[in-house]
Amino acid sequence: MTETDKTSHPCPDHSVEIPRINRAIGQLEGIKKMISEYRYCPDILIQLRAVRSAIRAVESSILKNHLQSCVAQSFASDRERDEKLKELKELFDRFEN
Repeated sequence: MTETDKTSHPCPDHSVEIPRINRAIGQLEGIKKMISEYRYCPDILIQLRAVRSAIRAVESSILKNHLQSCVAQSFASDRERDEKLKELKELFDRFEN
């Protein structure tokens, strides 16, 4: 996205997600330590599940903001709406994997 694109179609501010991402990073560092200490497999798996859940929460929040701002704004023009719908379809196709 060029600088012009950003000013004509500003994206929402996702900086509120940074603390959640930092917590997930901390959890991953803890998992690395658990692995290097040969901790019990189920304990590691539980922590991995927690990180995955945290990342999904961030993903969900960003998607919700995208739908409420970027996608909603695109409905002002048919061409832009069609592009956003195509973009969403591609995004959801990626999520299936």
